[in-house]
Amino acid sequence: MQFPRLSPSKQTRVITDVFTGYDHRPRVADGAFYTTENLSSRQYPLLCTRKRRGLVRTMRNPGGLLGKDSLCSVEDGTLYVNHLATPVTGLTAGEKQLVSMGAYVLIFPDKRYYNTEDPTDYGDMEADLTLAGTIQYSLCDAQGEPLGNPTAGSTEPEAPANAALWLDTSGGTRVLRQYSQAQRCWIELTTVYTRLCFPSLGRVPALFRQYDGVEVSGAAADGLNGEKILYALGGGEQEYDYIVLAGLIEQGFSESGSVRLRRRLPEMDFVCEAQNRLWGCRYGNDGEKNINEIYASALGDFKNFRQYLGLSTDSWTASVGSDGAWTGAVSFLGRPTFFKENRIHQVTVSATGAHRLEETVCRGVQKGCGKSLQVVGESLYYKSPGAVCVWQGGFPQTVSAALGDTAYDSAVGGSIDGRYYLSMRESGSGAWSLFCLDTERGIWYREDALHAGAFAAADGELFAADTSSGALLALKGSVGTVEENLSWMAETGLMDYQTPDRKYVSHYTLTLRMESGSRLSIWLRYDSAGDWIKSGEVELFGNGTVSLPIRPRRCDHLQLRIRGEGEAKICALSRVLETGSDL
Repeated sequence: MQFPRLSPSKQTRVITDVFTGYDHRPRVADGAFYTTENLSSRQYPLLCTRKRRGLVRTMRNPGGLLGKDSLCSVEDGTLYVNHLATPVTGLTAGEKQLVSMGAYVLIFPDKRYYNTEDPTDYGDMEADLTLAGTIQYSLCDAQGEPLGNPTAGSTEPEAPANAALWLDTSGGTRVLRQYSQAQRCWIELTTVYTRLCFPSLGRVPALFRQYDGVEVSGAAADGLNGEKILYALGGGEQEYDYIVLAGLIEQGFSESGSVRLRRRLPEMDFVCEAQNRLWGCRYGNDGEKNINEIYASALGDFKNFRQYLGLSTDSWTASVGSDGAWTGAVSFLGRPTFFKENRIHQVTVSATGAHRLEETVCRGVQKGCGKSLQVVGESLYYKSPGAVCVWQGGFPQTVSAALGDTAYDSAVGGSIDGRYYLSMRESGSGAWSLFCLDTERGIWYREDALHAGAFAAADGELFAADTSSGALLALKGSVGTVEENLSWMAETGLMDYQTPDRKYVSHYTLTLRMESGSRLSIWLRYDSAGDWIKSGEVELFGNGTVSLPIRPRRCDHLQLRIRGEGEAKICALSRVLETGSDL
């Protein structure tokens, strides 16, 4: 009797030993995973768990973080530096913008400051002082030295002494002139100064400085009111205070009344520091007019946005023609850069003060995602409407194709060691996710559901404020109480072999290294239906390498889910594929 000869089925062994992270698209490439949790590319090409985080402390009503030489934070209305409370208290509730400028921490929208090198140097950026009582007015020079009273008239005085003053009223105008004996003529004083003396005993020099740009109101002479520069000031607890303003009075006099001095900062939506200036932007209405502007403080002086002395160090303001609200601001490669959802405005800072504003029509920062702006290396990353982008000065490029079609909002970013962390909320479900992008390799991983309200890098560590629990976390685990249990997961996309023949995987082999006490389980789901079925489990009681065989049943396609507890490194995933006929 003759029997038919059966040919063995063809077998193909496929080994995956390079893992390329999170890929939430319909077709997932070999080595990528449709979803992940608590995994990292830090030991690429292996698939490994992220570093264990450290719980530094629990924060009370966190308002913001800032990385300097030490970590700075706002908690429950108080500024903390290196986890210690400062005298800056009474801050309003809500989120803060913390800006570093030299040794200073600047707090917005409260407009408060603190010097981290000198704990006695703190206070308000703005100043508002009303001086009441008998106020003395007298003509003076720019330093405040008295000049005496001029002789008024339409004809010049006879036989004047050197430096005598004459208030020329001829021609219907008032011009102050000073006699020069050397030139034998009257010389017009183009800038005239008036000294105002107050019985305030040290309050003026405590709040203001020379060359502050202030708003004066209530002065007895109209020419002394309005936007002014304090050309000089002085006083103390044992003497009257004085200020020197540009303005003309006919004669010195005293008058009872009150004068108000105000040094104000503009209201700003977003703030950053660049080239020793504080920069900000504003879109809206101030009650009198619509505003769409960019501001710069005086050089090295974050308190003065109205200092105009005709110098290169002056404050600066520019009106912007593009429509829409501002969505973010950052200093990028030394240039202040401001974003709208469809624009990037960048300022070229000039040493002469002739700053130039440039506009690029492109994808900007999504509304509500201003905190996503992070400079990683020499590139700027941010969340735009519909994508995460990288920008290097030309046009932004998308780096988030692996995140799929899911819409996200409310993005907050941080960076350290070439990695870009992004905490975002799904626009539909409201679920939060913390993603990490390895910018060198372009690999994404989803870590977990951390809702971070702020990130800050300091002392080689990246800190995150967990909004849901108030925990201050160290993502690298270098400080704080390190978490004990680390659960992780990786789930493949649809694994469907891409051949027209009848086919099936005879078995999988997962090769991994695990620390003592770690556990791992394998789950399979067939043909996109039914429950996940446990197909293997291993627990290691000593450090070592494990090969875990998995035998799935025949199917059209399947998904593989790997769950683990404890630190692990997946070295390779191999599968043997057997094919038959197309029947």
